[in-house]
Amino acid sequence: MRSANPIRIAAIVVGLQLCFGAANAATISDAKPSTAKKPVVHSTTAHARKSSAHGTHGKSSVAKKSRVRGQAAPSSERTREIQTALIREHYLNGEPSGAWDDQTRNALTKYQADHGWQSKVVPDSRALIKLGLGPSREGLLNPDTAAVSPHEVGADKPQPGGSSSN
Repeated sequence: MRSANPIRIAAIVVGLQLCFGAANAATISDAKPSTAKKPVVHSTTAHARKSSAHGTHGKSSVAKKSRVRGQAAPSSERTREIQTALIREHYLNGEPSGAWDDQTRNALTKYQADHGWQSKVVPDSRALIKLGLGPSREGLLNPDTAAVSPHEVGADKPQPGGSSSN
């Protein structure tokens, strides 16, 4: 029997290890997540980060519209109710049109100012209540005894459930 050359055996073993080792290593690397750190790539430069921190980088040249808060204008029906009340209180002349125009806004602003209320936001809830246009009491179980604002019933009338201050 012929004896095997130790160098030849070593070469075969190394070759097999390389073949199976590479395939095994690929299988192991697919199964386990890599623990090697990957370099982090930043999309902005240091100058861009510095600029954006000061609010000068990345701003659009188109100005944003400022958002108007609150109701833009009352509905046509509600405007007609307000105009009718202002006509009754002699703050507005003519017939109610239902249009929320400058004349209506100015009349309500004057009404609010004359009563010592703010006049920047029109209509003010206190003005609407004083004009008799407050919240609806429809559907209340006891509308006569429901809690009401002094503006709704008038300061000279006695409050339900309590003594009058006059």
